[in-house]
Amino acid sequence: MQFLSQFLAPSEARRVSYIDFVIGVTVFDLSGLPKEYFVTVESHDISWIQTIFQGLGLQALLTSCLQLGAGQHTVIHSKEYRAVVVKQRVRYVAFLLCYTNAGISEEFIRWAQTFEPNQLRSHDRFSSV
Repeated sequence: MQFLSQFLAPSEARRVSYIDFVIGVTVFDLSGLPKEYFVTVESHDISWIQTIFQGLGLQALLTSCLQLGAGQHTVIHSKEYRAVVVKQRVRYVAFLLCYTNAGISEEFIRWAQTFEPNQLRSHDRFSSV
């Protein structure tokens, strides 16, 4: 858990989930249109979703024009946050993280690729917008 180990002692890292470091989640369909938003108190401003939407549009354009293979994840940085967008089988899911200098581990990417956003409907930190 390299991502978590940047923040926690090894014994604590085993007890904490990656979702504890996520402050917002947006689900996009495969065409890049946003479908669902889940926010926390820390992410009440959802302007970051527009950036992700534009990034997915740019990725689609570049993939089409340059005949590049689509990547499995993208990281978007700003001064306030870091967003990790992963491609799942039937959608894209964007995870908003508080900005840190910690790297994004392959373990986090694997977790994100299998994450089921529906579980956030009953999560105590997240509300649907």
